[in-house]
Amino acid sequence: MADDTPLKRPPRKLARRLGALLWPYRWLVVGALALTFTVAFLGPLRPRLVQIAVDEHIVAGDVPGLLRIVGLLALVLLGEGIAYFGLGYLTQWIGQHALYDLRTRVFRFVERQRLAFFDKTPLGTLITRATSDIEALADLLSAGAVTMLGDLARLVFIGYFMLSLDLELGLVAMLALPPMILATEAFRRRMRTAYRETRKQVGRLNAFMQEHVTGMSVVQIFGREAEEQRRFQAVNAAHRDAHVQTVHYYALFYPVVDIIASAALALVIWFGGTEAMREAVTVGTLIAFVQYVRMFFEPVRNLSDQLNSIQAAFAASERVFDLLDDDQSLPEPAEPKHLAGRAAGRIAFENVWFAYERLPEVGGDGAPAGGDRQPDWNWVLRDVSFTAEPGETLALVGATGSGKSTILSLLLRFYEPQRGRVTIDGVDVQDLPLDELRRQVGLVLQDVFLFSGSIAENVTLGADLPPERIAEAARLVGADRFIDALPDGYASDVGERGATLSLGQRQLLSFVRTLLYDPAVLVLDEATSSVDTETEEMVQQAVDRLMEGRTALVVAHRLSTVQHADQILVLHKGVVRERGSHQSLLAADGLYRRLYELQYADQERAAA
Repeated sequence: MADDTPLKRPPRKLARRLGALLWPYRWLVVGALALTFTVAFLGPLRPRLVQIAVDEHIVAGDVPGLLRIVGLLALVLLGEGIAYFGLGYLTQWIGQHALYDLRTRVFRFVERQRLAFFDKTPLGTLITRATSDIEALADLLSAGAVTMLGDLARLVFIGYFMLSLDLELGLVAMLALPPMILATEAFRRRMRTAYRETRKQVGRLNAFMQEHVTGMSVVQIFGREAEEQRRFQAVNAAHRDAHVQTVHYYALFYPVVDIIASAALALVIWFGGTEAMREAVTVGTLIAFVQYVRMFFEPVRNLSDQLNSIQAAFAASERVFDLLDDDQSLPEPAEPKHLAGRAAGRIAFENVWFAYERLPEVGGDGAPAGGDRQPDWNWVLRDVSFTAEPGETLALVGATGSGKSTILSLLLRFYEPQRGRVTIDGVDVQDLPLDELRRQVGLVLQDVFLFSGSIAENVTLGADLPPERIAEAARLVGADRFIDALPDGYASDVGERGATLSLGQRQLLSFVRTLLYDPAVLVLDEATSSVDTETEEMVQQAVDRLMEGRTALVVAHRLSTVQHADQILVLHKGVVRERGSHQSLLAADGLYRRLYELQYADQERAAA
């Protein structure tokens, strides 16, 4: 899903989908519309009452009648004020609840996506669409649609009162309506394009900021500050220019509307004034018409003001709906199979082939092949088969890019193989409900992710577990020693991504987290590669405790950490080249022995 994909959804379809967000609150929307029409009627009623007061009571010197009209005007103003209050509160309530629903829907959507989705989608783009793009819909969902209908209703009521009061003068006042409509439509098309570009540039800016703040240490270590500042200025300039373009159209549009409205008022005064001089139009009627003309173009001006938020909302909604339409979530099985309670833990890969992407087939001249020829896959795993029996530890070793971590991802169903199958206790993982599969498999990564919050919140991940059970899990993996030394113990805040803890401490917390969920299968991906030798010994002891009674799949570059594995698979370019125990593989004098001797020689040089 590229961030700069051009979006050309018709406004009608966008309006229909935005309207669906308000459907759960349809009766409240009906109430808001009733208040809107009330306000739209009471406003134009005031000039009519003024005309009656002038022509029927002031001219005739009827003081009691004038007092009755003044009292009626006061009631109209009071009713209008109460209706405005109710309308404002109700529309904001509806809009904020609709935005809440949409944010929840987007977050739930993001949670369901497979990892391939995140591989191709910049994090800044997702954040922009889940925050500022949705916020750009606030005006439209809160009051925009209802206010637009109210303004249109006011135009209808004003038009009715003007035409019923004086047909000719009413038609003169409405002569300005066609050029106003043409101007609005011309600017609307240009502003929609400009706002689409603005939302795209907001996404680019957020993505750039997120990426560079996250990788600031790399920028500083390599002295790239000046170069990255130059790149940021280019992105920032594109963002500025996109906003300036929208301001240009808006700044041009508003004076055009104002000039047309002023011309209409001048025309009414000239025509009505000459008619009043001939006594064809009463003074009260002329006064009312001056008020009506000003009132008539007020909703038109409001519509021009709302054009800003409407175009911004449509541009933002295109991007949000584009995200929601690009569903790459893993499908739940149509006929799910279930494991009987806690799995025994027998893991099997059966002739598994996997690739992250396809490579286009090329002809002899290097150009993509045409016709019906299908592109080949860029295979990462090729015909991989192995079995890990319950309680067995199976280690995966090999050079970087050989497919070790990919095997773990297929077991967890982060990705799915193109050929072959992966099973737990004989059940294909694609036939298991995702939540059931991931309850059975515990994952410990090299780069442990901790959320902002306390230690207890990070190891339980929101589950309601008794403190005694948390403390016991921490004791079993040796994490209790550093936790008890903290001022607030398990309530201590770990900071963003666990910034207040060392690598080893974060790793121990990941073990506590996994132990609390008691998985049948344990997956360790380079769990000790980022810690020092002293910490590694402590972490390795925790790993040994964690693997007791569980099937374990272990990926490690340090071969010293997998010497006691029941079975070791040696991968090379996605193929299982060797398998066996540590001693049998050394005796085979193959790839594993060369890897082992290479690491041993490196350790000797480091020690020297």
